[in-house]
Amino acid sequence: MKPHWRDDFPLIVERGDVAYLDNAATTQKPQRVLEAVRDYYRCTNANVHRAAHRLSDDATRAFEAARQTVAQRINARTAKEVVWTRGTTEAINLVAAAYAPLVLGEGDEVLVTELEHHSNIVPWQLACARYGATLRAVSVLPSGELDMADFQAKLREHTKIVAVGHVSNALGTVNDLETIIALAKAVGAAVVVDGAQAMAHFDVDVQALGCDFYAFSGHKMYAPTGIGALYGREEMLQAMPPWQTGGEMIERVRIEATTYAALPFKFEAGTPNIAGAIGLAAAVDYLNDIDFAAAQVHEADVLAYATASLQQVEGLSIVGTAPHKGPVLSFVMDDAHPHDVGTLLDQQGVAVRTGHHCAMPLMDRLGIPGTVRASFSLYNDRDDVNRMVAAVRKAGTMLVA
Repeated sequence: MKPHWRDDFPLIVERGDVAYLDNAATTQKPQRVLEAVRDYYRCTNANVHRAAHRLSDDATRAFEAARQTVAQRINARTAKEVVWTRGTTEAINLVAAAYAPLVLGEGDEVLVTELEHHSNIVPWQLACARYGATLRAVSVLPSGELDMADFQAKLREHTKIVAVGHVSNALGTVNDLETIIALAKAVGAAVVVDGAQAMAHFDVDVQALGCDFYAFSGHKMYAPTGIGALYGREEMLQAMPPWQTGGEMIERVRIEATTYAALPFKFEAGTPNIAGAIGLAAAVDYLNDIDFAAAQVHEADVLAYATASLQQVEGLSIVGTAPHKGPVLSFVMDDAHPHDVGTLLDQQGVAVRTGHHCAMPLMDRLGIPGTVRASFSLYNDRDDVNRMVAAVRKAGTMLVA
């Protein structure tokens, strides 16, 4: 039986010729998100903050209400701890640019993992090079799980920042954040979490986790592209200098000196993505209104069914067998490049992603050039899996021939 959530997503309904299994890259958008963005531009379009006219006041109210909605979804202490960004990548870069100089110096270390997306590696490489610190990486086991013994061995008093993904975009591995954060705090390290792959699939409570920063993107949780957020503990954000400068983030400018706006505005230079924030709030409202627990059970069922089905395909190996996974399934086929497999699947109406998934260090560790990645959402079902498996089998025969 098809999940009723499918009916909420126009593209899924209207493009029945495609089994869309590339949700880790971006999700489709429910009708209410599309309407929220449309209605803003049709009825409320104006720049936010400081204007004297009613349209601007209406836009500002909607924009700041969106911030409050997001803050409540992640259980931030206050909406001041939610900074709008273009997405996870910009949010992590903000922390690397504005927080790292407060704590990094010669002899200090930043600890990442081999599971990370490039967006949670490269900003730290640059920060370490700039401030004389060292970047170290926690090893990954063949199952795709973090080597926690290696994590504890590399975590020490010189570790100032631990940057870790909540869920691996390449393998679906769900990291044990509670343990990681507790161990990091024991040595005084700040914890930055890449939550891009978690927000659509799990309840995220930043206070319960105890992380210092949590970054995520709207487009991976049913919202528009170009919008995301950085959660930061208020005291950390207060201590950080601005990153980008210009309009919106100032309080008073004189030629001699400038004073900056209060949180969160000191990190939001320029005209923000107002429609994107409103669309993100609509996506959060959607997640709040559905039976989220039932959606989680459904996604787990689809993942389990896909895993069992692909294990029956001769010459196919699943990459990433951690016991706790998000709805991501990566695999390789004997003597076939992932790109070739993906192309043949596309010709049969199955949309997956292929390649290194912006996780080259992970692929190096696993000794492979890349994988075929199927990633599921609440609108996917077993029929989508059956289409994929049939397409994979056909692709296998074509590649052999």
